[in-house]
This record gives sequence, C-alpha cells and structure tokens, in this order.
Amino acid sequence: MDTDHFEETSLLSSSFQQETDLNENILRPKALTDFQGQQRIKDNLSVFITAAKERSDALDHVFLIGPPGLGKTTLASIIANEMGSEIRMTSAPALEKPKDLAGILTNITENSIFFIDEIHRMRPALEEMLYIAMEDYEIDWIIGQGPAARTIRIPIPRFTLIGATTKAGQVSSPLYSRFGITCRIEFYKEEELARIIRRSAAILETEITDDAITLLSQSARGTPRIANRLLRRLRDYASVLGNGIIDEKIVHMSMERLGIDAQGLEQQDRNILRTIIEFYDGGPVGAETLAISVGEAIESLEDFYEPYLIQKGYLKRTPRGRMVTSLAYQLLQIEPNRSMDGNQGILF
Repeated sequence: MDTDHFEETSLLSSSFQQETDLNENILRPKALTDFQGQQRIKDNLSVFITAAKERSDALDHVFLIGPPGLGKTTLASIIANEMGSEIRMTSAPALEKPKDLAGILTNITENSIFFIDEIHRMRPALEEMLYIAMEDYEIDWIIGQGPAARTIRIPIPRFTLIGATTKAGQVSSPLYSRFGITCRIEFYKEEELARIIRRSAAILETEITDDAITLLSQSARGTPRIANRLLRRLRDYASVLGNGIIDEKIVHMSMERLGIDAQGLEQQDRNILRTIIEFYDGGPVGAETLAISVGEAIESLEDFYEPYLIQKGYLKRTPRGRMVTSLAYQLLQIEPNRSMDGNQGILF
C-alpha cells in the first residue's frame, strides 16, 4: 500500500500534526474550570496560581510532560490567562542562537509567561543561558571580541518559564531541576473525552447524539486533539451525506471511510503491528528499522503511534527493540508463530 497515502490521510502523521489549524484555537478552553480532565493537576495549579497572585509574584517555573495532543499548549495559555499575564510562545528548534533567546528575555514584561515547546530540543548554549535567567533573572552577555571581550550580566523582569516536552527523559538534569512545578499529563478517560466532545460540538454549533459521543470518545485514542479533529470530520460527513446531525450511523460510516476502528486504531497502527509480525517474527526490532519499514518518520512512530499501542497492550519496548504482544496477534487474527508469505499481503 502506498505510504504517501498514509501521510495524506492519517490523523496522526507528522505533517498532519504540524499543520496550523485555526479551528483548534476556537475550541481551546480559556480557564481551568473549562479544562476537562487532569483534575489533580488543575487542583494543584489553582492553589499555586492563587498563592502567586496574592503575593503579587511570578508563578514558579512549570514543566509540562505528556504525549502530543493532551493540552500542554492549552494549559500554558490557561495559566497565563488565570495569572492575568502576557504570554510569549516559541519552540526550542526555533531558538538557534543566544541572541534569539536574549531578545525574548529582555523584552518580556514583569510576571509574564514564557512558553517553550519541545524544550528537550534546546541547544546546550541556550540551556546555559536559561539556567541563570530562571534562577537569578539575569542573562550573561559577551561584549567585544578576543582579549578585549568581557561578560556583563543584564537584569531581566521576573517571569515564569513553562517548558513542554513529549520526551522528559531527554531533558538535562540541571534544566529539569530548575522547574518548581512539574505536571505529568496523562491520556484522558472516555468520560472526560465525552465532555470535551460535547463542549466542542456546542461551540461548533453541531448537533450530536449521546450514542455518537460515546463512540467518538472510544475512538479518540485518549487524546482531545484527535477527538476534536474527528468531530470536525464527522461534521463534514453529517452535512454532506446526512441530515447535519452526527448520530451513530454517521460515526460508523465515517470511521470506516477514515480507516479507524472502534478502539481508535488506524490503518497505520495495524500496519506497524503486522510489519513486526511479518518481517521480524514478532520482534524485537529497532525503532529506526521499523520506521523505515512502515514508511514513517521515527519521531511520528515514537511520539504518535507507539504510546497508544503500548497503552492498549499491543506493543512493548524492550532493551533489544519493539515487540508485539499476543493481543496484537488476536487483533490481526494471526496465529502466533505462523509463517506469513507474500500472498497474504502487507499493508503498505
């Protein structure tokens, strides 16, 4: 099967995830009370924010950890809104030189929020600058060149750094230790996704039945971003092929067209599992080799596909590589240790 087809249609592909989606901003909650799920995180943040406001002080630096699409950027915006603070947003790959970071830090306002996405990709030289900025609210700057060069410290306003990452293990220990508040965002439960879908449908002025909400929440992979994107696709199907109402029939028909099953698995998910079974006897196989075999970027494989497959019990990571479980054989209706030949087909 053509791998280009996956890149164009998959809701999880790297290109799809990186597309700017203006509709998504409309659906983002603006307050902690509107943010569904993650109750423990919300309760703790509410206390920390209230205490900081009572002291008229900046909130301590916040570290957000979790898979893509669970609301890290949304939560950063909510924190800024609850604090009544300005927010500046960027991503670590966009900060190439010290002057890029210095330009932002010297122009932020008192008690403002500075959000850095993908902070695990921060360059070492910029990390060193952040250490001093986070602790002393100063930055080191070199004036002059050669023997005449000297370092001066420039004071900057007190601010709150919010760092977000999908790979906490790749964040250096010195940087991690400077965050005073750590929030680990988990996959959402189906009832939490149902509330998100109901709220989003109301904002989009789309009628959806309770049964359709239940089915959609089961197929959203525990991820609000996917739930909202599926909702918009279902709205399209309902308006063109139905009567404008998203009901159980529309959900079943839409999911079949999109290649998504009742557990939220896409064709590419099944392709990954089948490839491990068919090419590598169930594993183990290295991530890079697997990514090449299924025609997917290794970042997409590790960030978008593997977490959910592991959570559902179809895949496991071992020191030697990725391996499928017995549940994967059951899902694909393949006998364990069965020899697969080319006539049975490969899904890519």
